[in-house]
Amino acid sequence: MPVLPILETRARRILSPVSGFLAEAGFTHSLTPARNCTYGCTYCYVPTMRVQGGLRPEDWRHWGEYTVYKTNAPELLYRELKPEQIIYCSPLTDPYQPAERSEEMMPRLLEKLYLRPPRIFVLQTRSVHILRDLKLLVTLSENTDLRISFSVTTDDDRIRKIFEPRCDSIEDRLQAIGVLRAAGLNVYATLAPVLPCEPKRLARMLVEATDNPVIGDPLHIRRLKPRGATTREAALKILDHYEQPQWAEAVFQQRLLEVLEDEFRALGRKFAAGPRGFACLTQSN
Repeated sequence: MPVLPILETRARRILSPVSGFLAEAGFTHSLTPARNCTYGCTYCYVPTMRVQGGLRPEDWRHWGEYTVYKTNAPELLYRELKPEQIIYCSPLTDPYQPAERSEEMMPRLLEKLYLRPPRIFVLQTRSVHILRDLKLLVTLSENTDLRISFSVTTDDDRIRKIFEPRCDSIEDRLQAIGVLRAAGLNVYATLAPVLPCEPKRLARMLVEATDNPVIGDPLHIRRLKPRGATTREAALKILDHYEQPQWAEAVFQQRLLEVLEDEFRALGRKFAAGPRGFACLTQSN
């Protein structure tokens, strides 16, 4: 993977009160340590939010080509943390995006979270690089309700390479989930988004990998969601190219979620999609 530019800025605040999808799921705040994500996934909804997602025109025009870290994020976080908060990290970038390998922002944030723990802290990632911070995560889990939501988008790594070529393989992600669980951490598998897959096989893989309810979220469809976040045009073009446009069609998606729910139920596991699914991450165990 090419080395992409890492820029810096200073933020006015680091915790944002949430609305919409995340608020419906039960979160109170979100934490985003950077602007623009060097994973640059073809389907990522964030650049479609534009200024609503705190982006600048150069961000959505050059999505995935660089990232901008908020250098004062740890200091801001320490000041803004409150014990009643339920925090989602991160809705706008993967906190363990490739640039994090050299930036090392997350250890500094985890240390502040330990000092002033919120009620619940959720880490959403698709990166095995989270294992670098394993000891810090275990230590943090002793002070707050830490939940790790690990994104697994398909059962077929050939599909993964097409839609998210800079991301870790599906096999590596499942192995990372195993390491996190073996360390005693609370890990959820998240189908976000559900890419072309064999649903029953994917369900079996995730039941073997975790013991929590499984969360799903299909590709967003603009005509069903006139405003806000939606699937990038790049992913829709890929679906059309491979003659698989149904994965972004409402009727097909509804049936897909029903198949997944039936399969998970047969395997003794709960499954839910959208805000109801992500609410698993905010509810008391």
